[in-house]
Amino acid sequence: MNDEATEVTLNGPIKRKMPRDPNQRAKMTLDLLLGDVEVEPMPSKDPERVERGRKGGTKGGKLRAERLTPERRSEIARQAARARWSSE
Repeated sequence: MNDEATEVTLNGPIKRKMPRDPNQRAKMTLDLLLGDVEVEPMPSKDPERVERGRKGGTKGGKLRAERLTPERRSEIARQAARARWSSE
């Protein structure tokens, strides 16, 4: 079950955590439908940080693969196969 309510505003979607208690959840649902809840826009992401993260992510896997020795790659594959096929 999804525990987030999505409200669409001019600034984009806003997600709120829904309470677990059924009575509180019902009240929150009504408040969202009737517009009684104050809406706070989500903070936007820093474009500079996003670009740095994307830049590192695009080269990360390739660079790691180049640096791994064939023995280490084989060891990692063996561990993955063991984890995938173990009967736990």
